[in-house]
Amino acid sequence: MRHMKYLFVLLAILSMVLSACAPAAPATEAPAAEQPAAEAPVEQPAAEQPVAEAPAAEEGGFQIPDVVDGKFNVAMVLIGPHNDGGWSQAHYEGLEYIEANVENTHIAYIENVPEGADSEQVFRSLARKGFGLIFGTSFGFGDSMEIVAGEFPETMFIHLTGIKSNTTNFGNLMGAMENMKYLAGMLAGARAKADGNPKLGYMATFPIPEELRLGNAIALGMKKTCPECTMDVRWINTWHDPVIEKEAAASLFDAGAQVVFTGADTPAVADVAQEKGKWGVTYDWYGSCKVDACLTAPYWVWGPVYADITERVVAGTYVPGWDYFDADTGALGLYGFMEGQELTPGLKDLDPAVIAEVEATLAKMLAGEFTRFDIFTGPINDSKGNVVVPAGEKLEQVDLDAFPEYNLGCKYCMKWWAEGITAELPQ
Repeated sequence: MRHMKYLFVLLAILSMVLSACAPAAPATEAPAAEQPAAEAPVEQPAAEQPVAEAPAAEEGGFQIPDVVDGKFNVAMVLIGPHNDGGWSQAHYEGLEYIEANVENTHIAYIENVPEGADSEQVFRSLARKGFGLIFGTSFGFGDSMEIVAGEFPETMFIHLTGIKSNTTNFGNLMGAMENMKYLAGMLAGARAKADGNPKLGYMATFPIPEELRLGNAIALGMKKTCPECTMDVRWINTWHDPVIEKEAAASLFDAGAQVVFTGADTPAVADVAQEKGKWGVTYDWYGSCKVDACLTAPYWVWGPVYADITERVVAGTYVPGWDYFDADTGALGLYGFMEGQELTPGLKDLDPAVIAEVEATLAKMLAGEFTRFDIFTGPINDSKGNVVVPAGEKLEQVDLDAFPEYNLGCKYCMKWWAEGITAELPQ
């Protein structure tokens, strides 16, 4: 649970940084579908776009779906296509899970909604239609959702990856993906070391604390298995752009990286790795790790979390705030290591001791015995050799979430690169 004082801090700087340029697309009602079990999703083909569009009114170029009388109506606003093979698809399948597992619910979604004024119109239109619960799945939706939530106090708004809440009908939701990035960093370091090329790359999206936190988790894991390894960073300033993602991945590989991570939405990094004869680590969705060059994929399983929130909203017991879940919820996964999954080709010939260590650490995470705060326990040095977290100290949630200029009271604020990262801090 994030600190209550976040409510009173205006973070306009974040809203100015983030702006997406996704094309508008019609809204479509999501069909009900069976969701794989939380701990062992079975890979499925990308979801097909339903043939029929929902009866709807148009708002700002988007078709706004209708509610179904007599049911609890849940809507989701996606930054990219619902079948992007990454972030949006993971959320879309979580939405499907709601209808399949929460009695008397109806679901709908609108995809390719850009952040900013367009998203505000979409959220307002969905609330007017009568949706009782609305999820917004991109950081840059936060300001728009905050505004609209104030206008519709009877509607519950849940913002993904944000830091704002009014504690009544608007809150945010995020999980400790740094856990899985840390384990993937261990695997990538071992892979690069085994290949004789101790260089990694990280394709980051926007210069926000989340991206520095995840990059640092990768580097801390990398150093566990490959002390001599280094990691370069490229900023792409987009969440979803397959062309830019491929170009940035190619740039990192051409600069010498043996394994490249992505913070963006599509599996482009693994596709480029396949062409280069190297390794990519995809993100967000278990189905993203589908080519031989994919080393692994840290991924989300949103369904059980979404279903739990929906049930509590219907019951009138859900209090929105700063929800931040850890691996023991079953909502985080590492491809190749979850129940029913096999090691990828790039993992099968790694040092068995590394595989065993990753398995043991993952088991502790799933049991709640190893958390995000254990990853960020001192001593930790930054990329300049300075001690940023002394021995015996641990980061707190506010440290993971904030830059010092946010004035949120963080002690070890997330504005540093960990040892081994060769890039400069973003301006």
